[in-house]
Amino acid sequence: MIKSRATIAVIILSLLSFITACDQPAADWQGTIEEIDGITVVRNPLEPIYGMEVFNFEEELTIGAVEGAAETMFAEVSGVAVSEDGRIFVLDAKECHIQVFDGQGNFLNSIGRKGQGPGETQNPRSIQVTPQKEIMVRDLQGDLILFYSLAGEFLRDVSTAEWRNLSKPLIDSKNNIIADYSIPGTSFRRELSKFDSKLEAVYTIHNLELFEMPVMKAFFPEFFWQVTKDDRIIWGFSTRYELQVLDSEGSLLRKITKEFSPVAITEEDKQDRMHFLFGGITVPGGITLEWPEHHWAFGDLSLDEEGRIFSKTFEKTPDGKSYLYDVFDPEGKFMAKIPLPAKPKAWKNHKLYLIEEDEDGFQYVKRYRVTWTI
Repeated sequence: MIKSRATIAVIILSLLSFITACDQPAADWQGTIEEIDGITVVRNPLEPIYGMEVFNFEEELTIGAVEGAAETMFAEVSGVAVSEDGRIFVLDAKECHIQVFDGQGNFLNSIGRKGQGPGETQNPRSIQVTPQKEIMVRDLQGDLILFYSLAGEFLRDVSTAEWRNLSKPLIDSKNNIIADYSIPGTSFRRELSKFDSKLEAVYTIHNLELFEMPVMKAFFPEFFWQVTKDDRIIWGFSTRYELQVLDSEGSLLRKITKEFSPVAITEEDKQDRMHFLFGGITVPGGITLEWPEHHWAFGDLSLDEEGRIFSKTFEKTPDGKSYLYDVFDPEGKFMAKIPLPAKPKAWKNHKLYLIEEDEDGFQYVKRYRVTWTI
């Protein structure tokens, strides 16, 4: 029997018990905002403003199938992007193509294929519908950033060969590219930078030492960043809970900090990390693996269309199925703590798009209708 999941399901998720133990909003925000040397500094407390349900999301669409037509099946989804008209672009890293669906989940067409020719990819890892209404794809193995029209026509590519392992590029309204990359040397370092449309460096935002061999950090620091509609850059790195907001020229405008309770690393976490790093339980010879006691401050960053900031914590819901996300308003005030079953991949038209897996590891793209009660 065909076991298709490309159907619309309606599940109202009640989040009340996951936000805080309180059932009434706090009377006042307990943080502070001050100007220091021309920079706005927002300091947030441990608890959010609201202690009641302020965020609800309703599952309204699932795309994906275990068996059936090839166009509804995914091998390895590495990204999701959504256009203004609601078309859904699903990037498949193994199949090396983009599957395009309309707003009802109906398959429309496929873009790209595996190869080394014009418009072809070998290991595509991220996708964006740019402000210029183009599709941008980062091909890691091919050392390229590729651009397609929304209709699927290949437009051009930019070589990333000069920038080792450049990852997660985002395009702003001026065609600039914000991304991080590895810095060659005796130690493992990453640098977050802004580039022009031809990948000429404009300025460096920050660089970060990950580790120096033969001692390898099991959980190494990461950069996270997003670009706002007015080309501001919101970024931070995982070792400390501080987000910085830069203007389009790279000047620091605002710092957002938050108190947090470090989450201990469990044996299960260690096993999962060993599998991710080495594919098993044995550390390769010559490497000393260094384990921290706690997870970093945060582990992901996304923005919705209203400018709210969503930061993934390492706290889990009581059933262990979802992580809690800290939500900040556009000013940087800590609003709420909400559970999400997966990392946000796209926010569009008050809808949230996630990549989720079932118990057998099959992937699905899910869309949720989002409502706020504040």
